[in-house]
Amino acid sequence: MSKVILKKGREESLLRFHPWVFSGAIAQLTGSPAEGDVVSVWASDGSLLGCGHYQIGSIAVRMLSFGQEHIDAGFWTGSIGAAFEARKAFCLVDSDNTNCYRLVHGEGDGLPGLIVDFYDGVCVMQAHSVGMFRARKQIAEALRSVYGPALKAVYDKSSGTAPFKAGLDLVDGYLYKAEGFESSEAVVLENGHKFLVNWNEGQKTGFFLDQRENRARVQKYACGRNVLNLFCYTGGFSVYALAGGALHVDSVDSSARAMAMVDRNVALNGFTAHTSYCADAIEFLGKCEEGKYDLMIVDPPAFAKHRGVLKNALRAYQRLNAAAIAKVAPGGIIFTFSCSQVVDKEAFALAVFSAAASVGRRVRIMDRLCQPADHSVSIYHPEGEYLKGLVLYVE
Repeated sequence: MSKVILKKGREESLLRFHPWVFSGAIAQLTGSPAEGDVVSVWASDGSLLGCGHYQIGSIAVRMLSFGQEHIDAGFWTGSIGAAFEARKAFCLVDSDNTNCYRLVHGEGDGLPGLIVDFYDGVCVMQAHSVGMFRARKQIAEALRSVYGPALKAVYDKSSGTAPFKAGLDLVDGYLYKAEGFESSEAVVLENGHKFLVNWNEGQKTGFFLDQRENRARVQKYACGRNVLNLFCYTGGFSVYALAGGALHVDSVDSSARAMAMVDRNVALNGFTAHTSYCADAIEFLGKCEEGKYDLMIVDPPAFAKHRGVLKNALRAYQRLNAAAIAKVAPGGIIFTFSCSQVVDKEAFALAVFSAAASVGRRVRIMDRLCQPADHSVSIYHPEGEYLKGLVLYVE
């Protein structure tokens, strides 16, 4: 195993269990590790700090363990088993009304670079690092060990997430299928609501599981309201709003495939007071009648993928929220979100404040929202907190 030896004083973050070693912290690299290899990490005084996946870039090592531990089959089974036990504690395993959840959330579960979502017996994984991609078969075996006969399939969907410059064979497909299993989609339950998930063709792993609890909040406030769901994807918020007694819901997304799935999900749950619009959400909002909607959901894709575009992203959030605040009916409610990791909750709140001030309406913050427990945030890695939202009451 190659060794990474840190500069003096640069071990402090690892002693506090932060899972990243930055390239600038490295004094010496012994051996010639390939990207994705497991390397040991040592302090300048010769003490072993742990081991992790080596990679090319500003983050040179993603730590898998702190201390002396072999990264073998036992490691993968133990780590994924620990994530499974945590989901039990979150009341997500064997729930009567929810059979989909995030099993592994990268650094939050001590497995940086790995995402695994569970859909009623099917695990869909995405590797965000070369090391996790190269370990995908071991991960699949660990999932089989943890779930036993309840596991129907393991599907690798890393083609859009693993580093494309690493020369990997990025072809999505099944790593495991139980005998007789042949499907690329399933109807799952989330808080008793039915959703069709297609892990082969859908975005991410097929469904945005991180909004589960925030969708339930929309249901709470939807009764008797006309609802606009912008950037609706497959209609999660729309179904919850209808279940909460919304008078009517309009769902808007630029993806025709997503809108077809919205219609199927609405029908699956037996609702009819709904209209789909395949259109640019920002343009739709700009053209809609003032006061038509008294509940809006504004959940755009990430405007900032990296810090280089942070200022532009904040301006985009400000413009979008200003338009929503201007158009919502008096006494209306807006659920507004940012899933950009580089936009922290203070910066997002400031962008929304600036939006409200530019419109000149009185706005109250009813609630502050975040990601659910299964999208775990390690206390030692606050960077894992990416989803933030505000519930606004507009007079």
